[in-house]
Amino acid sequence: MPASSDRARFLAPSQVAEMLQIEVDEVVALVVEGRLSGARVGSPPRWRVEAASIEDYLAAQVEDARRSALWQESQLASFPELWGQRPPER
Repeated sequence: MPASSDRARFLAPSQVAEMLQIEVDEVVALVVEGRLSGARVGSPPRWRVEAASIEDYLAAQVEDARRSALWQESQLASFPELWGQRPPER
């Protein structure tokens, strides 16, 4: 599928940083960690981030937040609630 003319396939780290509201160094770190897809291209080599990987990264962040919220909610639950028994009505 060809890239649309209004959306670049690769973005500069500064563009990604602005989109995610983080620092450029954090974007580069995300690429190095493999959480965003990118590579050093050109001469001299400059980092470029694959635009499609940003959506995947954000989806993973949302899933992590959802799991964290569920974990915290489970920590607040009482044991009877975990085993399907309701506490007595007051």
